[in-house]
Amino acid sequence: MIGLSHSPEVTALVEKTRAFTRDVVLPVEDEHHGDITAAGGDTLRVELQKAAKEAGVFAPHVPVEYGGHGLNMTDRAPVFEEAGYSLFGPVALNIAAPDEGNVHMLDHIASPEQKAQFLAPLAHGDMRSAFAMTEPSPGAGSDPTALTTRAEKVPGGWKINGHKYFITGADGTGFFIIFARTSGQPGDRGGATMFITPADVPGLKVGRHIDTLDKSMIGGHCEVFFDDLFVPDNGVLGEVDQGFRYVQVRLGPARMTHVMRWLGAARRGHDIAVAHVAEREAFGGTLGDLGMIQQMVADNAIDIAATRALLTQACWELDQGGHASNATSIAKTFAAEAIFRIVDRSIQMCGGLGVSGDLPLARLSREVRGFRIYDGASEVHRWAIAKRAIGAAKRAAREAAA
Repeated sequence: MIGLSHSPEVTALVEKTRAFTRDVVLPVEDEHHGDITAAGGDTLRVELQKAAKEAGVFAPHVPVEYGGHGLNMTDRAPVFEEAGYSLFGPVALNIAAPDEGNVHMLDHIASPEQKAQFLAPLAHGDMRSAFAMTEPSPGAGSDPTALTTRAEKVPGGWKINGHKYFITGADGTGFFIIFARTSGQPGDRGGATMFITPADVPGLKVGRHIDTLDKSMIGGHCEVFFDDLFVPDNGVLGEVDQGFRYVQVRLGPARMTHVMRWLGAARRGHDIAVAHVAEREAFGGTLGDLGMIQQMVADNAIDIAATRALLTQACWELDQGGHASNATSIAKTFAAEAIFRIVDRSIQMCGGLGVSGDLPLARLSREVRGFRIYDGASEVHRWAIAKRAIGAAKRAAREAAA
């Protein structure tokens, strides 16, 4: 049975996060129009995280032994949503991508030595991280089996050569988790390995920032080059050739935490629009008296509720120890599109103000648009959902005929 209530401790953390985000973080975001680099980048991150620690809301997802609250996926949802009400909230709580997903994965996969060297400082906010999987065409993207970056075994370790891009947080990161092919050829379903390495090593170069719609992810989305990068044997994360299996530990939960954060952003847009139409006078009354406006308000409320329901189902399955592949694909696909719809309707309800810098709606729209591509494009998830459904029907038919 899925529980729909939270403990008093989690409820209290939700309330503290709501107050902290609105009182401390939102004014900074608004002052700098949601541009994390213009707001101060890592300097701002350190300041906001210090404030979050003092407020008792820092690192809700981090295991207790590393100074966090140790929340499971279900309990993270309302906390992350409140932090996501501001685009800078996830940075303040140390739950922004890719760090949050990397904390989760390292906690489950890393060796004790790797946890001491990488997980502990990441969990404490002493450094940031980057996850290097995506490559330029024809390399890995929505199809990770197209992986072309290659690691060759050498005495004492591995040498990695390849070119990555759209690597979030790469500029200024403390370490990289690198996805590289250790056997087979591009297109093979196996043969990938994850490696972990400090960023300041020979053979690793962070290139240009790729200009994107979103501006709130610290460290940008960068090109990264590996030229005979040496990673010692103790830099293998998990087991050799098992990277595709291990990365599932990260992907499902990371998709759901994206839903949590951006649902908070969408809800902020909705709140702004509802407040506007309740007061804006036009056509002999307020905009909120008009049926077409009321439909948009209702559709936003429906999308918010449906997103939360699908998120709850997926998080419950993850907390039971399953991969929840279908549930996370369904929740991610619906949420990515619903969140954009919510913000887009909110802009429409606010008219000219909606596309201006006087309200945050335009920047919210830019930020959430990428979610229909990040962590698997909607079309890829639809293909996977359909493939599972058709495969189950074929198996059932074969069993019935046997």
